[in-house]
Amino acid sequence: MRIVLATTLALLLATPYSGAAFIGPTESGDSGTVAEVAETPLGTYVRLVGSLEAHLREDYYRFRDRTGSIRVEIEPDVWQGRDITPNTVIEITAEVDRSLQGRYLWVKSFVVVD
Repeated sequence: MRIVLATTLALLLATPYSGAAFIGPTESGDSGTVAEVAETPLGTYVRLVGSLEAHLREDYYRFRDRTGSIRVEIEPDVWQGRDITPNTVIEITAEVDRSLQGRYLWVKSFVVVD
């Protein structure tokens, strides 16, 4: 009996845990502003509160907060089937990135604030 119990316990401890886990960016600090993104190092994660004002092309949109606007990339899986209008206030979590067209935010997730 002890051998069976010891073997079962050893198998349970050796099996990797496959439960739920957080997968996504690490946030730090309070929400920032579009104006502050110009001084934020590339690769930094930021949180901004504002709204999407226009669809630019493909996965790119124009995001606006009280300090200005910036281009953002939102991939299809981030939408999670939600409908957003220019009147919807959202909080985005995004990575500061740069392309030939300048700085933009690569949105990893967003939540509706209102």
